[in-house]
This record gives sequence, C-alpha cells and structure tokens, in this order.
Amino acid sequence: MTPTTGFFTDERCFWHGGGNYALTLPVGGFVQPGGGLPESPETKRRLKNLLEVTGLMRELSVQSAPEATREELLRVHPASYLDAFKAASDAGGGELGLRTPFGRGGYEIAALSAGLATGALRAVLKGELTNAYSLSRPPGHHALPDFPNGFCLLNNIAIAVRAVQAEGLARRVAVIDWDVHHGNGTEAIFWEDPEVLTLSIHQERNYPLDTGDAMARGAGRGHGFNVNLPLPPGAGHDSYLQVMDKIILPLLARFRPEVIVVACGYDASAMDPLGRMLATAETFRELTRMAKAAAGELCGGRLVLAHEGGYSEVHVPFCGHAVMEELSGSSTRAPDPLAATLAARQPGPAAQAFHTSQIDALAALFL
Repeated sequence: MTPTTGFFTDERCFWHGGGNYALTLPVGGFVQPGGGLPESPETKRRLKNLLEVTGLMRELSVQSAPEATREELLRVHPASYLDAFKAASDAGGGELGLRTPFGRGGYEIAALSAGLATGALRAVLKGELTNAYSLSRPPGHHALPDFPNGFCLLNNIAIAVRAVQAEGLARRVAVIDWDVHHGNGTEAIFWEDPEVLTLSIHQERNYPLDTGDAMARGAGRGHGFNVNLPLPPGAGHDSYLQVMDKIILPLLARFRPEVIVVACGYDASAMDPLGRMLATAETFRELTRMAKAAAGELCGGRLVLAHEGGYSEVHVPFCGHAVMEELSGSSTRAPDPLAATLAARQPGPAAQAFHTSQIDALAALFL
C-alpha cells in the first residue's frame, strides 16, 4: 500500500468527562453551574464530523491504536502517580492536579489518548504512513511527570517520543508546540535531553503563569535545546508565520531531526475563549505547510501532529480541516465562514511593526 496520511481516533476518547465546572472554575458560591469545562468532546468530535461531511475523511487512513502500556507510561510518569491515577479512576474519578478532573475509566481513556499519539508516530517512522494526525483527548502538553494540570493527565507526545526512542525507531526528535499555552510539561520532561528539541510558540503569561520565558533554555546537556517563543496578545496571523520562518525553521535545519512532532492546539484562534491571539484557519494551514516542507527537506517527510487545546466549538473544526487539507495534500475544502471577519481583525501596520520587533528580538536571542 502506498504510504498516505493517517488519522488516529477512537470514540472512547470523546467519553472523557470533566465534571461540574463553569469555564475553568469549580461551580458553587457565586459561580453558577453551567457550561462545563472548555475541554469538552465537542470541539474534537465536530472536527471529525466535518472531515466526514466534506468527504476528506475518505482520503485518509483512519485507524485506532492500543492504549499506551504501563511500560510506555513509566518512561515518562512515575509509578506513584500512575498508581494514584488508576486508583482514583477505578473509584469513580476525581482530580489529582490543577484543572484535571476525570471520571470513572479516566485512566484508561488517557492511556488510549497517549496510545493514539504513539501509534501515529510509530506508523510514520516505520514507513507505513507518510504523515499522521492523532485526535488525542485528553490533551497532554501540560502534564508534568507527577503533576497533571491544564486539562492534561498524561503527556501524550512525550510518551510517544520515549516509546519510539526505546524501540530504536528514532533518536533525534523535534517537537513544535503551537498551542496558545506554554508546553510546560513537555519542556520539563525533555529539559536535560539534547536529543529532543522542544519549541513552544505561546501567548506570553497566559498559562501557566510562571513558565514559558524565553530565557528558559534547558539544563545540563540539554541547554539550548528548549526554545520558548512567547508572543504578546493579539500577535495575529503574520506574526505566527514570521516566528516559523525566522526562528523555528532555521533551528530545525540546525538540529536535523529524524522526525518532527507538532503539539497542534487551536486555541490561538481568534475565536477561542482561553486565548487572546488572532490566528485564523489559514494560519494553521500555513503553519502546517511550513512544518510539512521542513519535514520533507530534513527528515523524509516524517511529520506527526497530535491534537492539544482549542475550545471554540465553531472554529476548531475549520482550523483542523485546513490542517488536514494541507497535511494530506487534499483538494477537498471546508471554507471558513469566519475568514473575512478574522482577516479584518488582524493587527494594523503599527501594531504589526511592534510584533515584528518582538519576534526579531527573539530571533537575535536564539540564532
């Protein structure tokens, strides 16, 4: 079979539940019940549904994958945390960290989410697929080894990377994180690892409030292999493309990865309730195009995207569809009904000049 684009998904991931919240606040007192956590199944399910409605799903290799094994999880998370998580999950659910509620069976669903990312990365590295997308849920990039936070219970990408490294499928891995929030969990896990280049583009001082500074570069042998690219709120479409072109692509060329993995959050969308950026569906299309071109030049096209955040039920499906169009090379389109409005909301000349100056300062720091 000719290698193609994989799409890894499983209905069980949509069944992860977060309990009684209003946005990110527990209900009670003066916080009226209603709405629930923004990390709901709907954004992901509606992306999958849109792919089916347009017919693009028929052009993909759609598959599931097994849950990540305990051995795979232990390469990232200590036994004490996994045991506490499993016990709480079996007892009906709970919350072990910060904004990470889960219900009965949450442990198995989180292991499945990590398994989807692992299966996607493994298939690409084995040459079974050209590239792949993992519709992982719950997300993973905030999960520290022993402390879940920011809706993330297990670090999906880190588990996948450590699995393929252990299997000898790859050593040098680049992880690009364009979720609007800093990938603090991924940073912490690879902090001293010179074989994993982590690059996080995020809104400055959004979440977490105490990580993501540009001067946080890694430690020991890993110093210089952690790159944080904080952008001011409202940076917009052109700024994201400038960061890729001026900083990330040169750093990828210098590092020469064997595979590129993307923490693909859509919460930089102009419509997102948890971000203050102005990205559009075209932003995510162009970011994917640039990552795909870099993978083609540097590592035989090996590229895997794992779904992270993104909380606009209306806009995430169109952003994700644009990504899948670009990743698969499909001509099937789902035109973004918000495109004209969001284009008109982009920074004006003076604001863009300011954002460009901030990006140039970051480029001078890293290159």
